[in-house]
Amino acid sequence: MARDILVFYGSYRRDRQGIKLARWIVDTLSARGDAAELIDAKAIDLPMLDRRFSDYRDGEAPPAMANLAARIAAADGFVFVTGEYNGGLQPGLKNLTDHFLEQYHWRPAAIASYSAGPFAGIKAATAWRGTLAVLGMVVTSTSLSLARIGGAFDAEGRPAGEDGARLEKAFPRFADDLEWWIDAAAAQRARQAPPF
Repeated sequence: MARDILVFYGSYRRDRQGIKLARWIVDTLSARGDAAELIDAKAIDLPMLDRRFSDYRDGEAPPAMANLAARIAAADGFVFVTGEYNGGLQPGLKNLTDHFLEQYHWRPAAIASYSAGPFAGIKAATAWRGTLAVLGMVVTSTSLSLARIGGAFDAEGRPAGEDGARLEKAFPRFADDLEWWIDAAAAQRARQAPPF
């Protein structure tokens, strides 16, 4: 059975580079037999956080927010694709993520980070680990980090050069770790209801 995996991406920049990585992850997970879907913060365009989904009464949340809440709650697991902004979290992705809470509970998440330079968004990935855990997700131990993203993909969106080759080499372990935790969480939820 295909695992239902949402791949979150949150850059609003004009010349978005990380979208290449997010799309490649969706395609590569799909090629492995999973049902992966891109959740692009810019395309969904939720407002700056004023009220979380849970702050609305039933039927009163904006339609885009309500639809995404249902989609998150139905998913088996998540990948968060994040750039590093001044050594910290990507604001568009953080805003998108913070609109929801219990929809994420008891499902695993993996982090894929990137940067224009050699450090591959490691500081952002580190910051996301704590944030995702607070939101009720189990964060996998294997992350995916891509340096020099501007040259890591060719015109067709395929990995290119040394950094692209490193990405392709690292991806199977990243995906195996996420898929194992998705299967483990699903088995546990089937065996026993979450404690709260």
